[in-house]
Amino acid sequence: MTSQLPVTGGNKGVAERALGVLGEHVIDAAEAVGELTLLVQRDSAAVVLQILRDTPDLAFDQLLDIAGVDWPERTERFEVNYHLLSMRHNRRIRVKLTTDEETPVPSVTPLYPNAGWLEREVWDCYGVLFEGNPDLRRILTDYGFEGHPFRKDFPLTGHVELRYSEDAGRVVYEPVKLAQDFRRFDFLSPWEGNWKLPGDEKADGEGGAA
Repeated sequence: MTSQLPVTGGNKGVAERALGVLGEHVIDAAEAVGELTLLVQRDSAAVVLQILRDTPDLAFDQLLDIAGVDWPERTERFEVNYHLLSMRHNRRIRVKLTTDEETPVPSVTPLYPNAGWLEREVWDCYGVLFEGNPDLRRILTDYGFEGHPFRKDFPLTGHVELRYSEDAGRVVYEPVKLAQDFRRFDFLSPWEGNWKLPGDEKADGEGGAA
């Protein structure tokens, strides 16, 4: 961890206490817009959250959310952010770690039952694996969906499209097919160049009397 703790104000005591009980599990601590964030070792995720939950003067007993972030240029491109709330002390903390496309993160479902669905969402959208999650399957996209749509290199058109087939009597998946009109862009707004929108003739006096 960094030698100096860049945390002040109301979070300083919480940060010092958290670092005192977490020790080498923590890589760094930072504060932004009044919120405390701990960067921790990937394999320590479950241990860190359990300590933060079970230490009485911290008591972060609620898992509010698990959020993913994609940084494609990094070796470990994904961040996993755990947002915790202490009802007893009325304060929040964020715990984050990094991982890649192949290395799993320990599931925290034994600590927080709602983590099951939250981990499924991060896996569905980013492809982050959670080792120990008993039901790691898609939750927002369809079961036949290809890829992970929140990755920054995911194509805007997706990989497949679906439609109802009268011949097959069911929904079928097919490769995305775009008309050429949708592939040609000039990146000009209608207010640039010689474009005319419906109704412009009224401003030009071309429309005549109403």
